[in-house]
Amino acid sequence: MKSSEIRTQFIRYFEERGHRFVPSSPVVPVDDPTLFFTNAGMNQFKDVFLGLGKRDYTRAVNSQKCMRVSGKHNDLEEVGKDGRHHTLFEMLGNWSFGDYYKQESIAWGWDLLTRVWGLPKERLWVTIYKSDDEAGDIWHQAAGLPRERILKFAEKDNFWEMGDTGPCGPCSEIHYDYGVCDLTPAGAAPDHECAVNGVCGRYTEIWNHVFIQYNRGEDGKLTELPAKHVDTGMGFERISTILEGKRSNYDTDLFVPILEATARLSGRVYTPGLESPRTPHTPEEKDSMAFRVIADHVRALSFTITDGAIPSNEGRGYVMRRILRRACRYGRNLGMDRPFLHELVGVVAETMGGAFPELREKAVYAAGIVKSEEERFLRTLDIGLEKFSQALARTRARGDKAISGEDAFRLYDTYGFPIDLTQLMAAEEEVAVDLEGFQREMGQQKERARAGKAFVMDVSLEREVEGLAATRFTGYETLGQASRILRWMPQGEEQGAVVLAETPFYAEAGGQVGDRGTIEGPGLLFRVDKTVKAGEVHLHLGTVESGVPHDGMDVRAQVDLEARAATAKNHTATHLLHAALRQILGTHVQQAGSLVGPDRLRFDFTHPKALTAQEMLAIEHIVNAKVREAIPVSKKEMGFDEAKKSGAMALFGEKYGDRVRVISVPGFSTELCGGTHLENTHEVVYFKVVSESSVAANVRRLECLTADGALKLLEDYEDILERSAAQLKTTPLELEARLAQLVEENRRLARELDSARKKMALSSLDDLAASAASLEGLEGKLLAHALEGIDVANLRDMADKLDKKLAPAVVVLASVSGDKANFVCKVSKALVDRGLDARQIVSKVAAIAGGGGGGRPDMATAGAKEPGKVPEAIRAAREIVLGSAR
Repeated sequence: MKSSEIRTQFIRYFEERGHRFVPSSPVVPVDDPTLFFTNAGMNQFKDVFLGLGKRDYTRAVNSQKCMRVSGKHNDLEEVGKDGRHHTLFEMLGNWSFGDYYKQESIAWGWDLLTRVWGLPKERLWVTIYKSDDEAGDIWHQAAGLPRERILKFAEKDNFWEMGDTGPCGPCSEIHYDYGVCDLTPAGAAPDHECAVNGVCGRYTEIWNHVFIQYNRGEDGKLTELPAKHVDTGMGFERISTILEGKRSNYDTDLFVPILEATARLSGRVYTPGLESPRTPHTPEEKDSMAFRVIADHVRALSFTITDGAIPSNEGRGYVMRRILRRACRYGRNLGMDRPFLHELVGVVAETMGGAFPELREKAVYAAGIVKSEEERFLRTLDIGLEKFSQALARTRARGDKAISGEDAFRLYDTYGFPIDLTQLMAAEEEVAVDLEGFQREMGQQKERARAGKAFVMDVSLEREVEGLAATRFTGYETLGQASRILRWMPQGEEQGAVVLAETPFYAEAGGQVGDRGTIEGPGLLFRVDKTVKAGEVHLHLGTVESGVPHDGMDVRAQVDLEARAATAKNHTATHLLHAALRQILGTHVQQAGSLVGPDRLRFDFTHPKALTAQEMLAIEHIVNAKVREAIPVSKKEMGFDEAKKSGAMALFGEKYGDRVRVISVPGFSTELCGGTHLENTHEVVYFKVVSESSVAANVRRLECLTADGALKLLEDYEDILERSAAQLKTTPLELEARLAQLVEENRRLARELDSARKKMALSSLDDLAASAASLEGLEGKLLAHALEGIDVANLRDMADKLDKKLAPAVVVLASVSGDKANFVCKVSKALVDRGLDARQIVSKVAAIAGGGGGGRPDMATAGAKEPGKVPEAIRAAREIVLGSAR
């Protein structure tokens, strides 16, 4: 059978039994800040199991894309060794939400495996929880399974729990017996016996049926749930292996196209059947493991990037970067020293795109992200591998069995080697890594980073508000109101923080700056410069202008109307910008950070390359079109699930409560957002992109202005145009043509000047040659001279001509142009044969002027950043040449 047929048959089987097909949720969860990646099919139904949400169906079926590379579910280190572990995999699953239970789940599972798919009944074994006799009886009676093939296990293997507390229950796993142990004699312990849940792969788990019937309380006790649920998960790659008649997942049609493409790129041969839980030793085993790691990892990268994640140095992005760099290193083991992973992304899209069409839609984008990451890592990989070899040599010289934490941290911090990559390479050399020392170095770096940052707010303020009730925020409805000081916390003679019982002041959150304004009471004027949060308490930070604040004082809080209005313009414009970016650049664009203030807005977003002028212009046109349309801005509070169903965009890393605020520009943008916004888009007035830049790998930044700020910028532009045109005695409309004329004229003059300098230099060759000095003991001559305004190409030409006049000789020429200097060294063949090397000479001479270079033994060039030291460098040339000859 083909894998695509297996997937289709599974889904159809349960659809025929009243199950609703639910498409796979993204492997990058956008609405669960507790997860880096979706790691099980039940993730999208977690709210149902927790009793927080409902569906309009009670039976579901799907094939979910999953990743297990972090936390307790982490198979990364096992990938490639055997044929059944993966980072990314598909999980076929069926669910019952308070509908059917053990009887139907077990009966249907047995029927699908044995009748529909024809698996030999004698090859199937089942495990149950040690006290779940009900499931054991069903397996024996309904499936006819002998009691000796129904095995009981304890909590570790057969009791499923969502967390320390919450829904849980016994589970029953179905295992397939391949009949043959996959451990070689060398890899098996002397007393090894194959067993279900054993160390070898003879018995492989293929389907887990979880029966959720309990709730574990804070005290650890189990109570029966009012409704019982079923959650099953079948490893798609594993069942495909069995039904395709293979032994390894990598031999199925899910992986073979990727392995074949890798073979074409590397020129190496993949040898199936060499999988083993032990570390590979032979060249064939090592090559085959590298093939499997690459195939697995490029699938993981393709799916995660397609679903919106980007490699980075934090969170899930760092997990992706580790996976990519691990694959790059295995590519190097196959002799590939150039970027290659990006060429496999299209193969993944073609192989899996039938079930997941988004892979084909975003294949070019995903390949671009992968290529830029590869290029970035390969720039330091060779140096890092050399540093690893040096660290390994030091370890062995000390007689240690572990690479020091200091060396491991240097590889991580300077050369971009994730710690697990260093561990992997160390294991291949049969040494360990001092993880405790590595973590200590990492902690010290974090402390240094923290020490370098100034605190915005005295940390003692956070302790002082402990025990205070949450501040009631009224700033959506009003900008001024009566309130009462709950606590005054002075910070020096005049500055401090005020806590009010209720406040219209918006506290800094979600990228929006906090409100400023005034708090007035009897004889009191307190200027609020900034509003922040400590937990759920608003802190109004500012300066006492007059009077003395005190706890219990009745006051009036007034937000700065002008600043709030300007901030709202920028915040609504930010939402319009986000939607426009996704429209022009693609749906891979996700917010990666923002700053919304009264004077400007800054928006960071995921995108692999700089925006073109045309793209920025198109984005401006779309935003300003929405401004001119004067669309009312909708602001609604609703339940989180309702907001998700409405299509509202949630931001990863943001924490959302049960009730959320949805800001919508109907038909264009819908986002979860707690910030302050306009009533209508026309209030933005005008939107202008000021600058575009890079923040980090695959993250771009736009700085923008709206309303008065944008109009003032246009006025400034117009003023500059008019003054520039007047200076060049033309009009603003003809300025571009006039500038082009001047640029061309300047180029012509520069060419004429270069030509004149070259003629002068060439005409003085005889004079220069005459100034050459003899090299004692070398039977040759040395000419070292500095010139002005000669480029490298002409310097080389001059050096060649002088060499012909003086040979055998060493010619060292330098030329200063502006704030840079260039050096050329030419060594006659006869002197090269006697040990002189132009590369060594020019590097040492240029180093005196803050530079370096390279080339061939007979001709080398260098650049330098300190032209003022060129005379000193030229004077030192004789000693450097004679020193090189010794």
